[in-house]
Amino acid sequence: MQSSELLSFVQQKVEDMKGRDIVILDVRGKSSITDFMVICSGTSNRHTKSIADHVAQESKQAGISIMGIEGDKAGEWVLLDLGDVVVHVMLDDTRSFYQLEKLWSA
Repeated sequence: MQSSELLSFVQQKVEDMKGRDIVILDVRGKSSITDFMVICSGTSNRHTKSIADHVAQESKQAGISIMGIEGDKAGEWVLLDLGDVVVHVMLDDTRSFYQLEKLWSA
């Protein structure tokens, strides 16, 4: 699957689970790890874990390799690494504190 197709797939799966304030960052040329970052917010720890779990389950069913999942126990910030796309599902307070959008857009 091409990066842009994977990005669209991930965005749709996040929207399916009502992820809020979805931001897509194109980090090609800024990162050697990934091409795109998808950042979204969940309303609670349970919601963030559910969003990440849904993306992971749907990815597996579509034959997409999952490189890793971090933070799924606590749910404040769940990171899902799909290679060309990295998904960050965060609580609002955590997202405000780390300001990934600002960090990667500089």
